[in-house]
Amino acid sequence: MLSSILAISLAFGASVAGFANSSSKSSVSLPLTVQLQPGIAVYPQAFYSGQGSYTGLPTSPITNATTLDASSLALSGNVWAEVSAGTNNRVILWNSIPDLSQLPQSASGSLSLLNLQSTACSPACSGNGVCSASGTCTCPTGFSGTSCESCASGYFGPTCEACPSGCTSCDQGITGTGRCLAQIVTNLPSSCNCINGECGANGQCTCLPGWTSASNGTQCAACASGFFLDSSGNCEICALGCAECANGSGDCITCKSGYTQDANDRTLCDAVQQQTSSGTACPSGSYSAGSSCSPCSPECQTCTGSTSNNCVICASGTYSFNGSCVQTNSGGVCQGSSLIANNNKHECDRCGPKCTSCQIPNFNVASTINQAQCTGCLPGYVLSQQACVQSCPSGTFLSPTDNLTCTACSSSANYCLTCNNGLLASNGSCVSSSSGTCVTCHPDCATCSGGSFNQCTSCNKNLPVPTNGRCLATCSQNQYFDVTSSTCQSCDGSCASCSGSGPNNCLACSSSSQVLRGGTCVAANCSSATSVVPGLGACLAELVVPSSSSSSSPLPSIPGISTPTSTTTRPLAWWEILLMALGCAFIFVAFLYCWRRRARKQRAKQTAAFASAKALNHKSNWRLRLRHFGERLFGRSPGRPRPDSEEIALWKLRAAEEARHNQELEKIIEEYGVSRASSPHEPRHMETHSQRLSGVSLYPEMIGMPQQGPEPRQPVKTNPLTSRFSSSTLASSVQKKPSLIRREPFSPKPQTDAEVYAASARRSPTATGGSWIKPADTGGSRNNPFLK
Repeated sequence: MLSSILAISLAFGASVAGFANSSSKSSVSLPLTVQLQPGIAVYPQAFYSGQGSYTGLPTSPITNATTLDASSLALSGNVWAEVSAGTNNRVILWNSIPDLSQLPQSASGSLSLLNLQSTACSPACSGNGVCSASGTCTCPTGFSGTSCESCASGYFGPTCEACPSGCTSCDQGITGTGRCLAQIVTNLPSSCNCINGECGANGQCTCLPGWTSASNGTQCAACASGFFLDSSGNCEICALGCAECANGSGDCITCKSGYTQDANDRTLCDAVQQQTSSGTACPSGSYSAGSSCSPCSPECQTCTGSTSNNCVICASGTYSFNGSCVQTNSGGVCQGSSLIANNNKHECDRCGPKCTSCQIPNFNVASTINQAQCTGCLPGYVLSQQACVQSCPSGTFLSPTDNLTCTACSSSANYCLTCNNGLLASNGSCVSSSSGTCVTCHPDCATCSGGSFNQCTSCNKNLPVPTNGRCLATCSQNQYFDVTSSTCQSCDGSCASCSGSGPNNCLACSSSSQVLRGGTCVAANCSSATSVVPGLGACLAELVVPSSSSSSSPLPSIPGISTPTSTTTRPLAWWEILLMALGCAFIFVAFLYCWRRRARKQRAKQTAAFASAKALNHKSNWRLRLRHFGERLFGRSPGRPRPDSEEIALWKLRAAEEARHNQELEKIIEEYGVSRASSPHEPRHMETHSQRLSGVSLYPEMIGMPQQGPEPRQPVKTNPLTSRFSSSTLASSVQKKPSLIRREPFSPKPQTDAEVYAASARRSPTATGGSWIKPADTGGSRNNPFLK
C-alpha cells in the first residue's frame, strides 16, 4: 500500500483511493503524513495490497447490506463499521485489519457492510441518523432534531413520510398516522377579491344569490337589490311587493308598482285591491277584467292578471321566483336555483351564511326557513352542525370521506387524537392504559415507557445496546455485546476490540508489539529491524516488500531523499544595481514633483484668500487669460506696461490727495510758527509736526480777548491713509497697508508776496493783557500786496 501511495500519488499526482494528497499544490517535504479520509478502504489482497476501493461515510442509514470482497481493510480514525460475518450476524470493527483470515472463527467468512459511522457525535445519533466526521448527525429527508430522533413538520411515521398531497396539515410526527387534518384550498374567495362567492379559473368571482359587488370594488360584499342584510350577516330576500328594504330590520323602503306599504307591518307591501270599472271590488283569487272580475291562474292564490306571471301570492306548494311561481323538491329547494322555499314570505329565499346549497329535511308547507341545513360551503369553510364554519370545533374532526363535514369524536371512532376519561389514543382509538399499547414507541425501541427515543425499555436487533433509556448500535471500543444478557461486556486485556469473551476473539491488539493471528494477539517478531505500524496492525517489513523483478516500476526520486538540495547566493549584476538606482531616483523625482505641486496649490490658495479679503478676486475672461498665457510664454512687452486695476488707481488717487492735504497743513503750521517766533514773549525753537499741532492757537489774537480755557489740541490721525472719498471699495474701516503708498520727501514752496506781508503783519507787538489788536501800518495802499 505504501509503495502504491509513493509510486502513484507522488510521481504522477494522482490520489490513491481513500487518501487525501494535502501537498498536491506544493513541493513534497519530509516527513510524510499519510492518513485515510473518514471511511473504509477495502483491498483484494492481504496487507493492503492490490487495487483498493474506498467507501466514505454515508449521508443516510444503509438499508441494503453491501458485500465486501476483501482480504484486508483499512478504517480511518474515529470510525466504526458494522459488518455481518460467519456465525455472528453482527461484528463491530474499530481498527484496520491487515489480513481478514486472521480473524477469530466467529467473525470469519464473507463480510457485508451494514453500517458505517463516526464516533465524534455526543450524544449518539438515533437509528435514523448518521454521525459525520464533524461531530453532527446527518439526517435523511423528513427527519429533524440534533440526533435525528423526530420528524420534521409535514412528515409522519417511523420513516418520516411526507403528509398526503392536498393537506395543509396532517397527523404528523414520528408516531403520527398521516391522516389529513386540513385540506389545501386552491380557490379561496379572497384570492380574487371576493367574500361571498366562488373564484373561477379566469379569476372572476361568481356571487352567491342575493349578493353583488360593493361600492369599494370588493366583489360579492353587498346585498343585491331586493335583499337586505340580516343580523347573521346573510342576505335575506325582501317581502313580496317590496322593491327595496332596510338592512337589519327589513322594513320596506320602496314598494313595487301596484303595492302600498302595510299600515301594521312596515316590512310588508300589500297589493292594491282589484276593482271593476264600476267600482266593484273583486274577491280574493280574481282580478279586474274591465267591467267584471275574472278568476286567477290555477298557479296563483292572488293575482293582478290572467297569467302565472301576474301572481301576487303563488298557489299552495309553489313559490315566487323571478316573477314566476316554481315548485320545490322534497328538501324545499326551488327548481332551477339553489334557493330554499320560505313559507312565511311565499317566495324562494337564501340559504344560511357561506352556504352554497341547503335543504329542509321532510319539507312541507309548515316548514320554516330556520330549519334549513347547509349541504355545501364556500371554499375554506367546513360543515359543523349544518352550518358553514371556518374550522371544526373542539371535539370534532374533519371527516376523511368528504373533507367537508366535522364529525364528532367518540370512543368507537378510528380517528381519535386525544381521549377523555383517562383513556389514551392508540392508532386512532381510545384504549385503557393497562393494555400496554396506549402510545406508539419510537422506532429505536422494541418496548417503551413513552414515545421519546430515550424512553426505551427494550431494544430491537438493529440497535441492540440499551444505554440510559436509549438503544444504540454499539458498545464502547473495548467492549462486546453479549446477546444472552443483552449487556456490554469487557474484552480481554490483550484485545483493543473483540467480538466475544476471552483472548481468542480479538479483532485488534492493544499492544504495539503484537499482531493478530487467528483471533489471538501474539508477539510480532518483525524482520529487518522493523516494528508494527500504528493503526495498521502489521510490521513495516510486511507492508513494504522490495521487488526483485526488473519489470517493476522503480520508486520515484524525491528531492531531499535521493539527492540533497542546497541553496547558493550570488552577487548582483551591474544592470540589476542600475535598475534599482534608477527606480530609487524615479521615486525621489516623483516625490519632489508631488511636493512642489502641493506647495504651488497652497500658495495659490493663500493668494486667492488675500485677493478675496482685498476684494480683488475678479474673474478674468478668456481674453485676459490668453494674454497672461502669452506674456508667460513670450515675455511682457516693455513698451506696453500693464494697466493698473481700478482698486490700485483709486489707491494712488487717495495717496496723492493725502499728500496734497499734508502739504497745505505743513504750510499753515510753518506760517504759524514764523508768527510765533517774532513774539517777544516766547523764545523761538524748532518744533516737530505733532508739537506744532499742539502749540498756542491764534484764537486770542483773532478775537482780541485772552484765552480763558486750556489750549485746544488738534486731533491726530491714527490712519493717515483713510479715504475721504465716498467710494464703496475704499471707504471702509478695514486698515489698509500704508506700505503700498511710497511718500516722497516734503519740500515747502517759496512764499509769495502776500504770504510774506501776512507774516510781517503778525510780527507786530501786542500789548500785554490787551483785548484788541492794534492796527498796523500797511505802508499805504501802494505797499499792500493784496491790492495788486
